[in-house]
Amino acid sequence: MDYFFSVRGRSGDGYSNSLGGAKYLAIPGDVTRAIRSHEISRTAFFRAVQDKAGATDTDKGNIVFFVHGFNTDQWDMLERHRKIRDGLMAHGFKGCVVSFDWPSDGFVLGYNADRRDARLSADRLFKDGITHVARAQEPDCRFNIHVLAHSMGCFLVREAFDFADDDHATAQQSWTVSQIAFVAADITSKSMAEGNPKSSSLLRRSTRLTNYYSPFDEVLSISETKRIGVSRRLGRVGLPDDHSQKAVNLYCGHYFDTHRAEFGTSAGISHRWYFEAPRFYEDLFHTFEGKLDRNVIPTRAMTDHWNLALVSDGPAPDPTPRPDPIPDHNR
Repeated sequence: MDYFFSVRGRSGDGYSNSLGGAKYLAIPGDVTRAIRSHEISRTAFFRAVQDKAGATDTDKGNIVFFVHGFNTDQWDMLERHRKIRDGLMAHGFKGCVVSFDWPSDGFVLGYNADRRDARLSADRLFKDGITHVARAQEPDCRFNIHVLAHSMGCFLVREAFDFADDDHATAQQSWTVSQIAFVAADITSKSMAEGNPKSSSLLRRSTRLTNYYSPFDEVLSISETKRIGVSRRLGRVGLPDDHSQKAVNLYCGHYFDTHRAEFGTSAGISHRWYFEAPRFYEDLFHTFEGKLDRNVIPTRAMTDHWNLALVSDGPAPDPTPRPDPIPDHNR
């Protein structure tokens, strides 16, 4: 069974690209299209997700919330949700993957409309997701919460965390997210500088944020042209030099450039290739497990700018700088 909650409006027996109320769904594994009969109660949804978190007598369970980006239909979101689940499980993940589905228009020219919908959906992610997770995090909580966001979904997550800290009741609760992973993030790089109010809630309420980025991301270059004179995208250039120590840059440009033939030439592949790469899921698995220091995760090596990079399959790199560091073309 696959679980996601959606804020798309209903359209007949299915769902539209307009904003609606929160609906919690449990989808059988052989189904490709969500329909109204898949909806369950919010209580049943969160109970099922916690039961699937994989907690044992000795280890906490893990729940990963995935937030998709712009230009994503619901069926595409569900397909990616399953790729993420299967990709993590292939490396030993025993927890639960849950997705947040928001009304992205599903076509490139809808970028500006998607941006508006993302801002509105961030409030729903806060009200219908974060607040319930916060209430569940008692001192003896048996699971860790993680967030995986792609593209404009990173903007949505950042806004939702900001809303949560602006809400007095939620802000007073002692809740936190363990790991946040931003992939091809469509937010400004400078917004992640230490002390920037746009990201202060995001960092305060998490243990670590890992930023997966690549200078070969053509979609984010298009995003930049829509913002003439505005700062460059986090998913294309990485974190600024003065970023928080909680945040980790992971340069993926060299990996993509080396393996690009494996990902094909379909539109937008330079922006979403991560979800086709087993090596990415291996790194993500170690990130969510949180058992290894960021510098000794076996899928990483140092760049020539003292930055971490995703590397091809092979033995674990020495955590000290290598004599042949990965060239970081972005710096």
